Amino acid sequence: MYPLWIVSGLSPGMVLAVIATFHILPSHLSTSAMWFNIYVERKADKENRPELLEFIKKYSLFLLVFSYVFGSLSGIGIWYAATVASPRGISGLIHNYVWGWATEWVFFIVEIIGIFVYYYTLGKVDKKTHLKIGWIFAIGSWTTMVVITGILAFMVSPGKWPATGSFFDGFFNQTYWPQLLLRTTFMFAISAAYAIAVATRLEKADVKKTIIKAASLWGVSGTVLGMVLSVWYLKSLPSAAAELGASFLPLTFKAGMVMSAGLVALFFVFAAIKPQHVKMVPSVLAILVVFSGIIFAETAREIVRKPYLIPRYMYSNQIIGNDIPAKGVKAEVATINERGILKTALFVPSGLRQREDAGQAMEAGKMIALIECSACHAFYEGGRRSMNRMVKRLGVKDAEMAESLLDGLDGYPHMPPFAGTDQEKKALAAYLVSLNR
Repeated sequence: MYPLWIVSGLSPGMVLAVIATFHILPSHLSTSAMWFNIYVERKADKENRPELLEFIKKYSLFLLVFSYVFGSLSGIGIWYAATVASPRGISGLIHNYVWGWATEWVFFIVEIIGIFVYYYTLGKVDKKTHLKIGWIFAIGSWTTMVVITGILAFMVSPGKWPATGSFFDGFFNQTYWPQLLLRTTFMFAISAAYAIAVATRLEKADVKKTIIKAASLWGVSGTVLGMVLSVWYLKSLPSAAAELGASFLPLTFKAGMVMSAGLVALFFVFAAIKPQHVKMVPSVLAILVVFSGIIFAETAREIVRKPYLIPRYMYSNQIIGNDIPAKGVKAEVATINERGILKTALFVPSGLRQREDAGQAMEAGKMIALIECSACHAFYEGGRRSMNRMVKRLGVKDAEMAESLLDGLDGYPHMPPFAGTDQEKKALAAYLVSLNR
């Protein structure tokens, strides 16, 4: 086990979630904006309307700055946060999908070079050449989604991989195609929302009207298709994930996803009917509604894969829960139960490995809680997922009740089972009781 990353006021998983949720906006914009640019550029050529190129220049500059400055920085943030929050999880993913990520990085380089070339050659090379640059960028960018979706889908439904260890058995799992098509349709809605916001800053009224109307049609199509594909995606989820969603996903989250998509669709319909009345503020509000929908959806995706980080392989606390014979990986829970988590984990203060008094037992209990619980629960007062609030909500008042709670985790669908000796269980129980005083 690696050193622990303890974040004041948050759990490591929450830090990662905040960065990753924001990253979806620039990353999905990068995979879809150029498709709309190509549409507008071809329209400008066929209808002999060079004035439409004003939008392309503004939208491309926005794409360059937002997706390839802020988006790239948040991408680095994801890698950093994921590595320190769950090093064993990242290690497992890299060992299985290193060639997938290598492929994605190749196409990401195409993106980075492509956006600079596309933006700075606008009006400086012939139309056909510039359009080809756009096509290369658009296809390369969408290909990064094709690859990354396989890895994201694997983290919800690993398919036959636990039995075979095969790259493609895990990659092309049961949720891959529904999720790829779902993300593809919604990415067009995201690009349309941003295109409308950019178009509101255009000077020529006829150009503004043309762009907003076209973008709104793209947006409403992407949103409606995305809502339809969401049904397919939900039906493709493994039964355990579907049951978790039904039992543990708050009604507010389900309503939030539907309402976000519905409000954005209504905004696009209004923009299509009254493009001349669309202003900057409502456009920004529409983007914020999109962002809220992403927050609900990404939180739901995290909930349905509990108690695992990678289903049927590694628990959220990075303890390996199942054998993967094809990879030579053995489950660790039985070994930890025999030896103890404090003797198994490497980065434990030496004095806590052999406890001799009550004070050390309390410190040992806190250390066990940090190892087994800190990935999801914050260690501070008052937070929604803090350890303090959890034990108070459950009414844990004595050691016997705390031990019973820990015993009940074996088979509980939302949290990993307790791993450790009976003595360590008593130490953790004592620490949990201390949080309710």
